[in-house]
Amino acid sequence: MQIEARLFADDGETPNHPTLPLVIMRGSGVVAEDDPAGWFEERFASHDWKAAWRWGVYPYHHFHTTNHEVLGVVIGEARLMLGGAHGEEFIIRPGDVIVIPAGVGHKCLEASDDFLVVGAYPRGEKPDLVKSSGHAADRQRIAAVPLPAEDPLQGADGPLFDHWKA
Repeated sequence: MQIEARLFADDGETPNHPTLPLVIMRGSGVVAEDDPAGWFEERFASHDWKAAWRWGVYPYHHFHTTNHEVLGVVIGEARLMLGGAHGEEFIIRPGDVIVIPAGVGHKCLEASDDFLVVGAYPRGEKPDLVKSSGHAADRQRIAAVPLPAEDPLQGADGPLFDHWKA
């Protein structure tokens, strides 16, 4: 599995996370599965990333202040802007897993017609959805979101914790 990690600065509209980088895991092995969406749902849930949903990524910049998020790409391809308007563009493909820390902006710039992701959250908590914020209270909530107990793909000893530390 190839792993990319990016830490984005607060740009005044999108706070991003002060210490946790966005992590992209490429090559999860899901492409060999008969039911990749079900595989992601089961894998995420087994590591306490629950409240799974199937859809795409909103076509506007947004972030969450109350929890982290994982996206597993099931089918199709997309170009995402991650880290807010001043972030970085990424092409994502089937099998890619994006772990988005609280506060990190994400937006779909374009996607194939068949693009589908499975998303989930640590402990199954419901997220908020914020489009823009310069509020100190949002930054405080983001910094207070606890680390998940497990990597969404590989559990307690997964590669996420090579990049996310308390």
